[in-house]
Amino acid sequence: MTDKQQLIDAFDPGGVGLDNGNIFGFPFDYDTADIVILGVPWEVTVSFHSGTAQGPKAVLAASPQLDFYDYDNPDGWQQGIYMPPMPDWIVEQNKALRSPAEKIVALTEQVTPLSPPQQEALKQDLDRVNAGCDRVNQWLLGETRKALSAGKKVGILGGDHSVPLGALQALASQYPDFGILHIDAHCDLREAYQGFRFSHASIMHNALQIPQISKLVQVGIRDVSAQEIHRAETSQGRIVLHHDTALKRSRYAGTAWLDLCRTIIQDLPPHVYISFDIDGLDPKLCPKTGTPVPGGLELDEAFCLLREVADSREIIGFDLCEVGPDEWDGNVGARIIYKLCNLMGLSSS
Repeated sequence: MTDKQQLIDAFDPGGVGLDNGNIFGFPFDYDTADIVILGVPWEVTVSFHSGTAQGPKAVLAASPQLDFYDYDNPDGWQQGIYMPPMPDWIVEQNKALRSPAEKIVALTEQVTPLSPPQQEALKQDLDRVNAGCDRVNQWLLGETRKALSAGKKVGILGGDHSVPLGALQALASQYPDFGILHIDAHCDLREAYQGFRFSHASIMHNALQIPQISKLVQVGIRDVSAQEIHRAETSQGRIVLHHDTALKRSRYAGTAWLDLCRTIIQDLPPHVYISFDIDGLDPKLCPKTGTPVPGGLELDEAFCLLREVADSREIIGFDLCEVGPDEWDGNVGARIIYKLCNLMGLSSS
């Protein structure tokens, strides 16, 4: 077995990016990495633009082109970061179930009532799609538990935003109380959106079924239903929603972003999971994401917020989801993954 220090000594972080199959071209493998990134190329339930199943591939392709001096954690790469190959069966299942899922989306958007044959076909397709999504959840639950048992930290790279549920369930077996900092344009609090139990629009609804998650703090929200607002307002403080418009009004009135960040994180418990939907950013940074919304955070604003979390809490895991399939989106996504890894390392030290 190769010694980790030997790998570190032999690697030049300022050299040419290596095309070695691993994220960032780093020299580590599963055994020598402290952080494992699990790619989940899944987008079966998306209801607007498709393509985020290719997000992990886009991030992987762009990642060796980064420079690896990080202002917050200059030697962060030495933690060891490894991304195992993505399972072929997930790719195949995604392709197989996308067609019936599209039929479901089309039927649920119809104005006229469905005929009995349409209703039966809808039920059969829904059962099939929901079973496929559950299989992915169970796979991720198992892989995350395996990594946690080996003493590693885990990051999830989607795919649509439905994918991190299994990882959250795994963390719940290790942490009796933790919160989620959720950066997103959407609340994702809909129950079984369009009939999909594991919809990308339902991830936070599903996460809140996990009793160990005591707080959900949402930032950047700007495309939200009245029902979701009501859900947050009646959650007895379990859900804290920071609407993008309210944050911007505070800034226009002269409140510094750093002060707002410190206010935002006050509601988070000592252990925090970061759930980062890339559409929480200004869409110029993620033009090919599935559901882009005008407004949102700049990248440095998001990093400022994450830095405040790392300074006072332990980041126990993260996901980055909804990255688009092209080079630019992959570039931005790779930078977010690297920053999350480095801040997670600092918060645990």
